[in-house]
Formats: sequence, structure tokens, C-alpha cells
Amino acid sequence: MRRKKYATLADQALLDAVFQAEKDWKHLRRIVENSIDPLLESEQHLKLAEAKYMFLIKEAKIRKVSVLQY
Repeated sequence: MRRKKYATLADQALLDAVFQAEKDWKHLRRIVENSIDPLLESEQHLKLAEAKYMFLIKEAKIRKVSVLQY
């Protein structure tokens, strides 16, 4: 029983991380798109945020975690 409880908590934390990473990625993308001359560093931060979001999405798919479960 205890193991299932920890798995559930870990899955919820993963979903929270996915939502936060998506929010950060979309925010940075909006900033870079609206910039007249975006800096190279800004574009690198955008790529990093996108990679983090995609990694978390893949991890959620591997663990078979869905928003509909919670």
C-alpha cells in the first residue's frame, strides 16, 4: 500500500512539472517571437525549455500518467 501511495505522489509531481515546464516554454516562446532582434542566449533558453518539456512529456508517456487519472 505504501509503495502505491508514493507512486501516486510521484505521478502527481511529474504532472505538476509537465504543466510548469509547458507554461515556462510557452512564455519564453512568446517573448522570443515578439522580440525584434532576439539574443542568441534567449533562443538557447527557449530550446532548453522546449527540450525539458518534451522530456517530461515522454517520461509521462513511459509511466502511463494521464491528467484524467487525477
